[in-house]
Amino acid sequence: MKDPEGVLNASEEELYAEEEKIYLASQWQLIWWKFKRHKLAMFGGVIVLLLYIIAVFCEFLAPYTPVTRFEGYQNAPPTKIHIIENGKLQRPFIYGLKRELNTETFQYEFREDTTQKYYICFFSKGEPYKLWEAFPSDKHLFTVEGAPIFLFGADSMGRCIFSRTFYGARISLSIGLVGVFLSFLLGVVIGGISGYFGGTVDEVIQRIIEFLTSIPTIPLWMALSAALPKDWPVVKTYFAITIILSIVGWCGLARVVRGKLLALREEDFVMAARLVGASERRIITRHLLPSFTSHLIVSITLSIPSMILGETSLSFLGLGMQPPAVSWGVLLQDAQNIAAVALYPWKLLPSIFVIATVLCFNFLGDGLRDAADPYAR
Repeated sequence: MKDPEGVLNASEEELYAEEEKIYLASQWQLIWWKFKRHKLAMFGGVIVLLLYIIAVFCEFLAPYTPVTRFEGYQNAPPTKIHIIENGKLQRPFIYGLKRELNTETFQYEFREDTTQKYYICFFSKGEPYKLWEAFPSDKHLFTVEGAPIFLFGADSMGRCIFSRTFYGARISLSIGLVGVFLSFLLGVVIGGISGYFGGTVDEVIQRIIEFLTSIPTIPLWMALSAALPKDWPVVKTYFAITIILSIVGWCGLARVVRGKLLALREEDFVMAARLVGASERRIITRHLLPSFTSHLIVSITLSIPSMILGETSLSFLGLGMQPPAVSWGVLLQDAQNIAAVALYPWKLLPSIFVIATVLCFNFLGDGLRDAADPYAR
């Protein structure tokens, strides 16, 4: 609307500029603007990013290495951090722990010894390590000189569960990415061939997919994991578990890709590409797949949690990663019996990271799924 002189007022100019911005925006800009409005997805994305930062810099963020043992601190409870003493605010500190045998339950119990006081030091020297197995250093985010600090308690061998949880994030989170990458590769290639060529090729591939999806997933994973030699090194076992998790994971994505290609292969832009002499591979990779890239991204995001849960389940059952490897599933092996959970509930703390990771990836996937169609209301 214009005033009598034919000039737009300020609010109308702002509205016109906003509409023009939307009309001129690219598909990816529209997706990003819609994604930003999904608060849960943004929250999930931030948490996922923080978890991967923990996995990348676990050597610096953890106060100890995953194999460091403290004799006399077996099954020690989480350390309490104090900032107030005698009504005065002080820098963070902890008290020493006394280990005493309870003559009624015959269990060792830990009590704070207020005569022993230790300050928490930040960005200080601690145990030496190699960042990414390449850069030697001894700097840690925080350490305590003179006494151990167990933010998540200690396990039955006196090792810091907090440090081991951070180190475990590296395997548990990366196995999801590697496994999904392999599944994505298989799903896109096999699904693309099935949907584009159709006919006998499509029939054979679909029957194979139906056979694989009819096999119960957990028993299949257990059988293949049990077939792995127990004397394999950690790296070899890691890649074997990743391949096992990818064996069935590609089937769902392959069907999504097939359905999309069946719908798009007769479109005008595909016919035009054929007429100018484009090869079949170029038509699939340069014209068909990019047209639903956003849907592929959503499928990848929603597949990562299932990969993480698969590794955690196998390792928890003793069929996945094995000590001395450290993953969240390996850490949860200590909480397999009721007695351990009842007496030492802090051994379940690594499960919080599993739950948070799966939830946040699902939030992120929901937001991406909504944003993938920016024109839908």
